Amino acid sequence: MTAMRLLNNALPHVSVDIVDTLSSNDLHDLAEATEATINGGGGFGWVTSPGIDTLERYWKGVLAVPERHLLISRVDGAVCGATQLVEPTRHNEAQAFSATLIATFVAPHVRRMGCGQMLVATAEKLAIAMGYQVLHLDIRETQRGAITLFEASGFTCWGKNPFYAQVNGTMITGLHYSKILTALSSQA
Repeated sequence: MTAMRLLNNALPHVSVDIVDTLSSNDLHDLAEATEATINGGGGFGWVTSPGIDTLERYWKGVLAVPERHLLISRVDGAVCGATQLVEPTRHNEAQAFSATLIATFVAPHVRRMGCGQMLVATAEKLAIAMGYQVLHLDIRETQRGAITLFEASGFTCWGKNPFYAQVNGTMITGLHYSKILTALSSQA
């Protein structure tokens, strides 16, 4: 928080954008926020940061996949978090009613400002607008803050995978969550 903001007692401006391109500044901010999250114990696959250049390539790759929709969170205009809404493959007719949230994170220095809630709520609205009835996600059991966020957002834990991730030689259980967004068809 800036000194001027503290003097004015102003709240930070939090927003979420659904993007299909990123400016070089936004790409760099996103890579830095990702690195801060990884270094803070988050990760979505990484245990140690692969470096800003690799992270920038990762995010460029996300934007190149048509079935992935990138949502970014901002605080006072700076990118500080993200999530991806992933559609099922075109050949998966049986699961065409559901989408998946992956790689949801908010950088440690801006947590508890509402970024995570806004990311999840916006992803849900996007999923509904795209015709999806259910959202799925999975997460390490060690990500207590994110678990609290997802459960407060109405996601239900339906399963555990005791061999989900290995971090520094320790096996970490993964939790699987789902949320029904709209009425489900019961046709058999």
